[in-house]
Amino acid sequence: MKKKTAAALAAACLTLVAAGVAAQVKIGVIVSATGPAASLGIPEKNTIPMCPKTIGGKSVDYLVQDDGTDTTNAVQVTKKLVSDNNVDAIIGTSTTPATMAMLDVIADAETPTISLASSIRIIDPVDAKRAWMFKTPQTDVMMAGAILEHMAKSGVKSIGYVGFNDALGEAFFAEVDKAAKARGVPLVANERFSPKDTSVVGQTLKVIAVKPDAVIIGASGTPAALPARTLVEHGYKGKLYFNHGVANNDFLRVGGKDVENAFVPASPVIVASQLPDNHPSKRLAQEYVQMYEAANGSGSVAAFGSYAWDACLELAHAIPQALKVAQPGTKEFRRALRDALEGIKELSVTNGAVNMSKTDHLGLDARARVMVQIKDGKWVLQP
Repeated sequence: MKKKTAAALAAACLTLVAAGVAAQVKIGVIVSATGPAASLGIPEKNTIPMCPKTIGGKSVDYLVQDDGTDTTNAVQVTKKLVSDNNVDAIIGTSTTPATMAMLDVIADAETPTISLASSIRIIDPVDAKRAWMFKTPQTDVMMAGAILEHMAKSGVKSIGYVGFNDALGEAFFAEVDKAAKARGVPLVANERFSPKDTSVVGQTLKVIAVKPDAVIIGASGTPAALPARTLVEHGYKGKLYFNHGVANNDFLRVGGKDVENAFVPASPVIVASQLPDNHPSKRLAQEYVQMYEAANGSGSVAAFGSYAWDACLELAHAIPQALKVAQPGTKEFRRALRDALEGIKELSVTNGAVNMSKTDHLGLDARARVMVQIKDGKWVLQP
């Protein structure tokens, strides 16, 4: 009898343990904390410890992985998170090429994923694969439009382009090209470079030769400073624009005087204190800046970390809704979580207000973008 009682107690304990494990929400996090995109991935990684540890009465475990800015690594880590760790959702990764490579894995596993990369191609069109992919950064469509709008006000009549020779560079060029054609502005140069290149003299000399009024650099992180430096060194005097993948202080440090007076369409969070009081992100952006810099030092905040923070805010909003349908660790919960993300309406985050749907897995509008200029090594909000 005692043996049966002991066995029953042991079985009950195992059941309770299993139930406890099942009740925990597990969120995989993939960032590029090393490699060429480290200036993006480090603030994203640093933000995760600030994310809520309990949501809807369930404990939340964040499993953070570094893909090293490598597409193959990103896919391998994704496979591990969905198969070995049975995560309920994924945040990441930092770059467009690696996120695109993850699509098949997350679709097969039916795991809702919130990317921290920029290209609209990550979420559009919302087909069978992209039904599981969401994102928090502003799209290249939004930011290319912001650049061309600013150029129109500044009297720019011709444009040169220098971008990464990867999915980000190609996608951003495509949107710049569309926006330029729509406004009748000729795009007179189109050059490419690798994030790992140490010289872009050939490309920049070709751009300078056709004398564009402005040059757009379609690149992210600190490698984007290289073509700017080379253009300045070879006497280019026109306007410089970057995409939003450079909005951190590491870029300002590396670019130095060569990026002075350049323009960047950016996240509201990098000029949080300069936002008008009625901006939907002002309070949340200021709170995020305060929290991040308290943990990582004054002046350390970057737009990229805010994308991770917004992903956490979206999950914190969606998880309680999914818990009404199923428990964590199940396919039913992951499906309910995806549906809850699609149902987010007017959720204020550090990058605007989110209104998602089955056909829009970003949910941001013009409130999510600001134009800033680099002056004296600082971000300055433009009218």
